[in-house]
Amino acid sequence: MEQKLPADTIQLLQEASNRAALAARLGYQYGGDRDIYQALGYKTDLDFNDYATQYDRQDVAKAIINRPVSKTWQGQLQVLEMNDDKTTPFEKAYADLDRKLKFKHKFMRLDKLACLGEYAVMVIGFSDVQTLSDMKNKVAVNSKVVYLKPYSQQNAKINRYVTSATDPRYGLPEIYDINVAANNGEDITTGQTVQVHHSRVIHVTVELLDSEVKGIPTLKAVFNRLKDLEKIVGGSAEMFWRGARPGYQAVVKEDYQMGPDDEDKLQTQINEYEHNLRRMLFNEGVEMKEMGTQVSSPKEHVDIQIQMISAITGIPKRILTGSERGELSSNQDEDAWLSIITNRRLEYAEPVIIRQLVDRLMEFGVLPKVEKYEVQWSDLFGKSAKELAEIGKTRATAIKEYLSQPGAEMILPPDAFLEYVLGMTPEQIILIKEMIDNMEITEQNEIEEAEEIIPMEE
Repeated sequence: MEQKLPADTIQLLQEASNRAALAARLGYQYGGDRDIYQALGYKTDLDFNDYATQYDRQDVAKAIINRPVSKTWQGQLQVLEMNDDKTTPFEKAYADLDRKLKFKHKFMRLDKLACLGEYAVMVIGFSDVQTLSDMKNKVAVNSKVVYLKPYSQQNAKINRYVTSATDPRYGLPEIYDINVAANNGEDITTGQTVQVHHSRVIHVTVELLDSEVKGIPTLKAVFNRLKDLEKIVGGSAEMFWRGARPGYQAVVKEDYQMGPDDEDKLQTQINEYEHNLRRMLFNEGVEMKEMGTQVSSPKEHVDIQIQMISAITGIPKRILTGSERGELSSNQDEDAWLSIITNRRLEYAEPVIIRQLVDRLMEFGVLPKVEKYEVQWSDLFGKSAKELAEIGKTRATAIKEYLSQPGAEMILPPDAFLEYVLGMTPEQIILIKEMIDNMEITEQNEIEEAEEIIPMEE
């Protein structure tokens, strides 16, 4: 009798087969006669260890992941019940949990791990667990949350998928194999693996296509460029090490006969010179000629790689490298960068991480259930005190120049000056005009009160 494989095993085999087929086609040209990947030394089939190693050792790889994640979670983060100005039981319960579990710190770690691999998970430690074997059971309602622990794809393997086509979670993970020791800094090869039910897990993916479970690692599209950077930067360092210091050629004069002892002495002096033990050479009948240096700047080659990385990741070059290149360019880069982070917050961080956790905590009675709640992020476009002071100084100078020019209001009306020169919104202009009117009314009232007091005193 033919034995059938479990459905989840078949799914895993299909995924592995698809990846292998795709990897086999990478770099092929002219019907397979030329393999660019092989010629350039690129690896075709990448896994989590490749990305993790690159992140751990390469500066640019770390920046590609850390810069967006750090900016996304920058500033204050609040979860508030909507349509209520007072502190509600939901808000108080969330704030208490936040102080205890440090949500934002855990969210940042989870986000980085999700960027590194195809997914990452956050294990929610509920109080209904008596032994580790209880983790494979569904969460009991009205349990408390004891801890939150993020795990990478490497330490959170999917053990079993939901295979019933009538289940709303069809095709999604049902049981995970969590290497709990890896979270405690222990060797993952000797760690303890625990089966964990999906109700105790927040599953996070950064970029999904046809799969609902496994996304595209952030470093995958730029992995070849990162390797090119290592070649260029490492090669330039080696080039400078070997080529910046000129070499010397010992030329024996035609009428001079060098004996064995002379050769040994010359060789000794050259060795000492090379190892910084001497700075002068004394030789008879031998002329030392300097050989030209061979050093060129890698800047243009590095810029090309950085530009390609910036194009696919959306991180402006100035942000990625941390360099300033003119005030106008910097402001444009900053605005574009903040728009990207705003979208990342609203389209990924909030629905995939924050709301998934909050909804799960409400589902099992950890948080009071509410109809609607909102996630309030810090203002990315808010100006610092220094920036506000500079803006105020610039505007004050512009107003002074405007008022000092006779007839300026005939060429540029005050409202147009406020909007197009000072950059104020129509609402701000209306508010300023109302404040001026109130000031005039107040001054008029003070004059009238003074006029009434003077005759009485007389």
